[in-house]
Amino acid sequence: MATREGPEDDRRRHPGQRPVPQRRQPPTPPGGQVPPRPGQRGAQQPPRDPQGRPPRRPQGPPRRYTSPPPPPGANEETVIFAPVGKGGTATAEKPAPAPLGRGGVAIRTAGEVLITLGLVVLLFMVYELYVTDLFSAGKQSEASDQLDGEWAHDRTLHPELVDGKAFARIHIPTFGVDYNFTIQEGTDDKALEVGPGHYKGTSLPGEPGNFAVAGHRVGKGAPFNDLDNLSSCDQIVIETSTDFYIYKVLPYDDEIDDWAGAKGADPKCKGVSTLRDANAEGGGAYSETFGRKVVLPSEGTAVNPVPYKDAEALPKAQQAALLTLTTCHPQFSAKERLIITSVLTQQVPKNQVKDYGDLLSKIGEA
Repeated sequence: MATREGPEDDRRRHPGQRPVPQRRQPPTPPGGQVPPRPGQRGAQQPPRDPQGRPPRRPQGPPRRYTSPPPPPGANEETVIFAPVGKGGTATAEKPAPAPLGRGGVAIRTAGEVLITLGLVVLLFMVYELYVTDLFSAGKQSEASDQLDGEWAHDRTLHPELVDGKAFARIHIPTFGVDYNFTIQEGTDDKALEVGPGHYKGTSLPGEPGNFAVAGHRVGKGAPFNDLDNLSSCDQIVIETSTDFYIYKVLPYDDEIDDWAGAKGADPKCKGVSTLRDANAEGGGAYSETFGRKVVLPSEGTAVNPVPYKDAEALPKAQQAALLTLTTCHPQFSAKERLIITSVLTQQVPKNQVKDYGDLLSKIGEA
């Protein structure tokens, strides 16, 4: 006799397997009758108004419809790409440039030439300002070492002068304790690339007359770059193998008239006078000699024994011992020459001081 199996029998037959849930059937109405669907006869109808019309939907505020925003990029101009061949890259089609014409070609050519010239000038300035300084620094260091070696073995008062060879050294305390350059014989390009150069034929340090020295102001070491910053009575020291010669800048032309009662009374200006002869007409032989002057390059008389006068203006014994420094003026130009003239006020033998630093302490510049 067959028996009906239930869920318990399924769990025993398949241990560990979850039983399949049984779908529940909706309850059958009493008497087996199925309720009518909406819209069929006998189904419950929604309520209607007195005229038999279905009720209206409740009215709310009117709806406002706006068009949806355009998608991104809809307003952008469509870019048409050229067909891409095998292994190629898509490129946008661009209209061909309009021809320049003769005027356009001329303007473009002129612009290219100007740009090229500008680059050439820029490179030249870099070379003059920086590269030549490096070259001159190396030559100056070599000349200074050679001069020190010669001085250590030779104490000749006035050694033989050789073109391009250093024989003295210049110090300007106003520019700092470390300011010093060797002075070479001659003023040609080769000598001035090393440092300041001595005008051939002019006096030597400490002698009556005019010891004249030239130097570059821009590039090639620029030893006289700040020469226009000197004031009257500032000291310039010339060092030789045996002595230190201390020169002081002469009064400027606008200080001449009241020199004795004004700056000339300053202890710093001891030994500095205007060099004018009060008994001579117009001030005498040194009437044109000032501490600072700007002249044309053709004014070679600035380095004469008596500046700006004939070479025979005064006998040697009556000449003042002067130091004249010359350089280009204004800066970055060779249009004029800046002339700084000073007078010898003191001579200190090297055997009386330990070194240059000791000298500065004795002359009040340390």
